[in-house]
Amino acid sequence: MLDIGPIHRREYEVDAGRSDSVVIAQAPGRIHFLGEHGAPLGGLYLSAAIDRSIKVAVSPRRDNSVRFYAPDLGERKRTTLANLKYKREDRWANYIKTAIYLFAELGTPMKGMNFTIIGDIPPQIGLASSSAIEVAAAVALRGFLRVKMTEQDLIGQLAVAHRFFFEEEPAAADYLIGLSARSGHFLLVDEPNLTVTRIPSPFSRCKIILMDSCVPRLGVDAEMAARREALHKGLEMLAQGREGANFRDFAAMDLVNSMGNFPEEIRRRSLHVVQEIRRVLDAEDYLMRGDLPGFSRLIFHSHESLRDLYEVSCPEIDWMVKRAQETEGVLGARMTGQGFGGCTYTIIKNEAVSGYRQRLDDYERIFGFHPGIYEVKITTGSKVVAK
Repeated sequence: MLDIGPIHRREYEVDAGRSDSVVIAQAPGRIHFLGEHGAPLGGLYLSAAIDRSIKVAVSPRRDNSVRFYAPDLGERKRTTLANLKYKREDRWANYIKTAIYLFAELGTPMKGMNFTIIGDIPPQIGLASSSAIEVAAAVALRGFLRVKMTEQDLIGQLAVAHRFFFEEEPAAADYLIGLSARSGHFLLVDEPNLTVTRIPSPFSRCKIILMDSCVPRLGVDAEMAARREALHKGLEMLAQGREGANFRDFAAMDLVNSMGNFPEEIRRRSLHVVQEIRRVLDAEDYLMRGDLPGFSRLIFHSHESLRDLYEVSCPEIDWMVKRAQETEGVLGARMTGQGFGGCTYTIIKNEAVSGYRQRLDDYERIFGFHPGIYEVKITTGSKVVAK
């Protein structure tokens, strides 16, 4: 990743002798190993932050202008504090504006600011690059504006700002991961209650490999909306009028027979979510006990459920997971993200990586897409890295 400090100072002609004039913060990307398609009706994840991150630098201006610079993209954007609103053409800058709006709504005195953003999280494959921008910008601004705010309050206020700017529900779990992650630990994330349980990773002698299928992802929003609607209907049928019900309320039940009279699509979608919640809870137990074979079975079963019940996989993704499953030394592989293309992760012993990569050589020949392959580590959460 480029060194953001010197780039920011050159772009905005900031005095290099003033150590207090620039605040830089970074926030990690993340992987959901299990659970993402249960939200918001389940909201339970097994996740971790990864050592791909976003850095945001901020420094003061003398006017009320707000400038944004992304050297990776060669793009510059601008607005003013009085005209702070979502603009489609501002793309990545909208996520920084979300963080500015957070502090403006709290009544924090502020003038114009300069921002620079740099990152190495691959976008659009389910690694929460957008949420990382919001978190990095919010942490940088909290330090820059010298606002005392707990992590819980920051998450809540950032969620409010995101709803205002994007008119959609925020990924509160991503904020929680970005602020709570610890190196070498999985996170059991309870999104509705905004709590995290840290679980030491037993995979110190393994690598995590992400493989971007590079499959064009068309019509994903409509497909996901249809699945959310099916889940809402499924929960209504399970709850039978009970207020405040959640899919977690049924995770301990055997629903295969009791869902027999559900419409088939609703039955399959709901069954996936209930069983996935169970898998998340079981994964915590397996990880705490160091039961790696048990954990491995959960991961592969989860992918099968995403393929057969929730139906968000595709031939390319299934091929990647099958090749991983056939490779000695692989301890788990599954799609991650929304699906319909996107990314898989593979947990693999160090000595097996070379052979696994060779098995992937056929992917481009068979499917015609050149894959992106990234090795990542489980890392710590957001922090101020320079002032």
